[in-house]
Amino acid sequence: MKDRIVKSALNLFWRYGIKSVTMDDIAKELGISKRTIYQHYTDKEAILKMVIQGELTSQQCEMEELGETTHNPIDQMIQATDRMRSAMSQMNPALLYDLKKYYPEAWGLFQSYKYEFILRGIRENISNGMANGFYRPDIDVEVLSRLRIQEFEIAFDPLIYPPDKFHMTDVQMQLVHHFLRGIMSAKGFAYYNTINDKSIIESNAHEK
Repeated sequence: MKDRIVKSALNLFWRYGIKSVTMDDIAKELGISKRTIYQHYTDKEAILKMVIQGELTSQQCEMEELGETTHNPIDQMIQATDRMRSAMSQMNPALLYDLKKYYPEAWGLFQSYKYEFILRGIRENISNGMANGFYRPDIDVEVLSRLRIQEFEIAFDPLIYPPDKFHMTDVQMQLVHHFLRGIMSAKGFAYYNTINDKSIIESNAHEK
């Protein structure tokens, strides 16, 4: 039952954001009483924390698998962003905003994941790219790693990219390609220009 509650809440949060979803909504989605939910979770944030933890664990496994199977740092960065785009394509843009503004403990889980796992992965990607000549040798790894990690959140900011004008997943892909073009060496550009990047093709088709 605890797992069913979490899965149901995840689906609702994904579709409608977090703040607008109530315990009554979760109970109705499951066809159970609200009292049954309270037997397992004290409040909505307790459920939310389990939802976030589960999603972050899943994302971490996917990124670790990608790191093992993708040896070119340019491919790795593009594919990691594309996987995130696919995972979040149906996500309500309000979700991250709600998480940050109203649910500090759950937001803290996301922040820890961002700085302990994602930031480390970006550092490793840039360092590997420099070592193998795909990225410029004059890069400050720490400065640019932190810039790249902030781009993830920028794409979700409704004040910068209003959801009625921008699709956050398309914004993510534009940002990663912009970032890569700023750090690639001549060797990196030569490889980059050979990529048949489906994400760009899909983005162009979407715009048309």
